[in-house]
Amino acid sequence: MDFTWVAIALDDIAWIFMAFVLGSLSRLLGLPPLVGFLATGFLLNYLGFTSGEVLQKLADLGISLLLFTVGLKLNLKIMLRPQVWAVTSLHIGIVVAIFGVFIFILAIMGTPLFNALDFKQSLLLAFALSFSSTVFVAKSLEEKGEMKSLHGRIAIGILVMQDLAAVAFLAASMGKLPSPWAFSLLLLIPARPLFHLLLQRIGHGELLVLYGLILALGGAEVFEMGGVKDDLGALVMGLLISNHPKSTEMARAILGLKDFFLVGFFLSIGMAGQLSSAVLIIGLLLVPFVLLKSTLFYALMTHFKLRARTSLLATLNLTNYSEFGLIVAAIGVANGWIDADWLAVIAIALSVSFVIAASLSNRDDKIYRQYRPFWLTFQRVKRLPDDQFLDPQNATIAIFGMGRVGTGAYDKMYELHGDTVLGIDFDAEKVKKHLNAGRNVMRGDPSDADFWEMISKDHGIELVLLALPNLYANLDALAQLRVINFPGLIAATSRYPDDDIPLKKAGADAVFNIYAEAGAGFASHVEANK
Repeated sequence: MDFTWVAIALDDIAWIFMAFVLGSLSRLLGLPPLVGFLATGFLLNYLGFTSGEVLQKLADLGISLLLFTVGLKLNLKIMLRPQVWAVTSLHIGIVVAIFGVFIFILAIMGTPLFNALDFKQSLLLAFALSFSSTVFVAKSLEEKGEMKSLHGRIAIGILVMQDLAAVAFLAASMGKLPSPWAFSLLLLIPARPLFHLLLQRIGHGELLVLYGLILALGGAEVFEMGGVKDDLGALVMGLLISNHPKSTEMARAILGLKDFFLVGFFLSIGMAGQLSSAVLIIGLLLVPFVLLKSTLFYALMTHFKLRARTSLLATLNLTNYSEFGLIVAAIGVANGWIDADWLAVIAIALSVSFVIAASLSNRDDKIYRQYRPFWLTFQRVKRLPDDQFLDPQNATIAIFGMGRVGTGAYDKMYELHGDTVLGIDFDAEKVKKHLNAGRNVMRGDPSDADFWEMISKDHGIELVLLALPNLYANLDALAQLRVINFPGLIAATSRYPDDDIPLKKAGADAVFNIYAEAGAGFASHVEANK
């Protein structure tokens, strides 16, 4: 057997070990592991390591798979809303104007590294800094189970619009239009039934994983051949099968592969460009300007009638710079427009903005709750129909999370207690299906401080069942219940035995491990039917 491939892997063993150590340390400090991965990249850069072949391939695969899973969960209708296309267009235009003028002023003043820039080059850098990171935001929303929440869909919609602007820029910067064969990509639309048929026929397990890889990587390659950005191809292929019943299962099947490959992406950011004291200082000085981007996002979203909370949570996720800045800088360096040091400058600003965004995103509901009166001063009186306050009416039992477990709990509770049972989920499509099935389900968010304040004043919820997709979401809802001193009973689901302790410490009166209890229920069912 030929083991020559091991030599390639051994060249990259340093980053595998260091990524594990610093990723673990980051989690112990209460930050996402990706912060540790970014730190690993910069440390390896400082020690003189360069991005190896394996690392770069992992990064490319990770981005393609991530955008494919985003496409699996993307609703095209969200793109047509002015809260997405108008906010994105206005935001890019205003940020480029403000940042561009500021950068050009620094160039006129003779500031090191800026002094070689003319006005057009200043606008180029401003354009790069106007984007937010699709990779970071999608991963953050996915980890918290908020991809299909309204603020999650708005954020993803804005990022997709930015990606479309990126495709247009890349085509223009290369001085060529997409290949004439690019029009043949439209044939993927009528081929959609075939993709669905194959997805239905392949069953589950490893074939489902392989089919997902073929769609994601094959779509990226086909778009690249057509002269269109490859990442967009992966996203489009996910979108083409997004309404199939097995799309969610496919997203779960490739989750582990995607997360592993993305480690390479986060490490490669820190290893871009050459570090120096001047580069480090300028990169850090760019970081505070990300807050200006956030302020503008929040102002535009509330102007377009989104609730204060929805606007804030979407804004906090978008409070970062984008990996697209590195692509723009690389194009600028290749064409001789800007100095190569700008690669490292943007990498530093990008990485630090990720750390800030991770911290803000982990505390988003707390930030809204603590400063709620301030955020509400920007909220319009007239709001969107699907972004209203949730009114539970006469319900006494609330079930949050209407997936398979939540639906089973709802049906049993309804059998016992009738119309006083209310199901709540933030996935609009899921809510619609339950309503068509005759269930009393409303669209809402269990971590919504506005909802819990209403409950604490005017409504009689006595029992809350938390059947949310992950530990983070359950803990977030429990935190809101503690704030209002909820007097009723609280039950929560868990997937792993080590989740039980934090749930009970957070205030859950009962914790139901869905795997352990499913086995016990199965045994009881068999005994009852002997």
